[in-house]
This record gives sequence, C-alpha cells and structure tokens, in this order.
Amino acid sequence: MIKSGKARAHTNIALIKYWGKKDEALIIPMNNSVSVTLEKFYTETKVTFNDQLTQDQFWLNGEKVSGKELEKISKYMDIVRNRAGIDWYAEIESDNFVPTAAGLASSASAYAALAAACNQALDLQLSDKDLSRLARIGSGSASRSIYGGFAEWEKGYSDETSYAVPLESNHFEDDLAMIFVVINQHSKKVPSRYGMSLTRNTSRFYQYWLDHIDEDLIEAKAAIQDKDFKRLGEVIEENGLRMHATNLGSTPPFTYLVQESYDVMALVHECREAGYPCYFTMDAGPNVKILVEKKNKQQIIDKLLTQFDNNQIIDSDIIATGIEIIE
Repeated sequence: MIKSGKARAHTNIALIKYWGKKDEALIIPMNNSVSVTLEKFYTETKVTFNDQLTQDQFWLNGEKVSGKELEKISKYMDIVRNRAGIDWYAEIESDNFVPTAAGLASSASAYAALAAACNQALDLQLSDKDLSRLARIGSGSASRSIYGGFAEWEKGYSDETSYAVPLESNHFEDDLAMIFVVINQHSKKVPSRYGMSLTRNTSRFYQYWLDHIDEDLIEAKAAIQDKDFKRLGEVIEENGLRMHATNLGSTPPFTYLVQESYDVMALVHECREAGYPCYFTMDAGPNVKILVEKKNKQQIIDKLLTQFDNNQIIDSDIIATGIEIIE
C-alpha cells in the first residue's frame, strides 16, 4: 500500500532573533522570535509511504542521499511514524530553491515542507499549531515557515507549548522586500549550534540579551501592527547587533562578522541619509540582509552595486501565504 503527499514551504528570516536553546533535543528556544517569510526561496518535498520498503530513501535535488544526512532524516521520520501510529518506511524527494550561499538556511523550508507532506500523506489533519510543532523538531526555524507574512515562534516550555503563530500585519508584508548581500559562501568556522551553546554558557553579555528580548518583541509586533517601517527597522537592527555582541562576550570570544559586513552596514546608513529608509540584520554568518520598502528597492540595490558585484546581491519579496499542498 502507498500513501503520498507533496508540499511547498518558503524559507524565513528572523527579524527578532533567537539565540540559544533551553532544550537541545526538543529544540525549545531560550526566547521568542519574529520572522518574515520570503517569496522567492522555497523547498518542494514529496513523501511516499510504502509498506513494501525496508528502509527510508531520500533524494535531494535529484541525487540520492546516504550516510549521516539520511540518518538524520530517518530519525525525524521515526517521530512522524510514532505520532501517526504506523511503521511504514518512506521515499522522500526534496528540491531546494534556496540560495544557501546567501546565508539562507534551507532547513527552515525543508522541514516545514517535509512535515506538511507527511501530514498530507498520512491524513493526520494537524492544525497549523501542531504542524509547526512537528516542523520544529526537525529545525527550530522551520516552525515559522508554516506561515507567510510575519510569524512569532513562542518559546514555550515543552514540546506541546513551543510553536509558531501568524502575526496580524494589515498586509504590511505587501509593501516590503529583502535584499541579501553575499560576502562569504564558505562554511562558517563556528557552526550555529555550537555558537549558540558557547554563548549561552559562557557569555557575560547573554543575560543582558535575554533581559531585553521582551522589549524588542513588543516593539516589533507593535510596529508590524501599525505598519511603521522606521520603528520596525530600528528595533531589528538593534536586536541583531545585540545578538552578535553576545558572541564577543563568550569564552573564547568569536564573531561571524567581517569587514565587508560593516561596509554593507555603512552603505545602509548612507541610503537612509539619502532618503531611502532601509535596515540591516545578520544571522550566524557574515552575509547581510536588508529590509527595504519595495518602492525604494532598486535605488538601494544601485547603491550596493557601487561596492559589490551584481552576483553578490539577491532580493526577494515577502510572501503572504504559508504552506502550499501541491498534490
């Protein structure tokens, strides 16, 4: 017997960051986070459960995957099987349309699409909240990719209470876009998971980070609700810089940023002075993301092109819709 489902999920960028896990196994974060979902970058995944298979099979971008990557997917599928009450193995076919070189984590869209495809195939009829929980077990940021527009991942305190919810935005996302400046395409020296753990356990600045998160969340959500671009931009810049500052307080100290990262920040300031509001944010890497209003996007790209090559600059609109079931 065969049961199949196929889904598309888009990746997201955190505007208010999470940095540090309370529970590594269940991926319960230390703090809430707020994200925006990107229109251009997504993952499509088809899952076929087959009672004749003797093990899981995984294809990524048309190539068969084995070893540790397959083991990781199979462990996730074991969780799905346990929740569904079946023991069938599955064939998973996943295609990523995410430029990982730009510092975009394909894991967010990948696990959101996988969770949704499993939900469809097995007719689990999960609510968006429970689908977000299921995606979170694969990748924390995947919890937010269930939704379009703006979403908040509520940290919770257990598997049942840690999930993302959509944020009311009055269609604010329709006015916005994001630009990515690709500085370094190589693997980072400090992996995100290790960096989070090191910072949480050793940084003298980490408690200050946690103490100010709630203020940032309140300010960002109010700005989204009011469609106040300047207010939102200011808080996401401060939040991103504060996150990176915690790394410098770690033992040993480390940073993901390089000189070119600061060069982009300087260009963003110049754009603002020229009358084109825009605001930067950075995740665990040197590449810089810039939140812009669509009406000013090209002028800001032109400014970036004075110092960076065309192939270093990528842009995307914000998508208002979330998970899509394809078949």
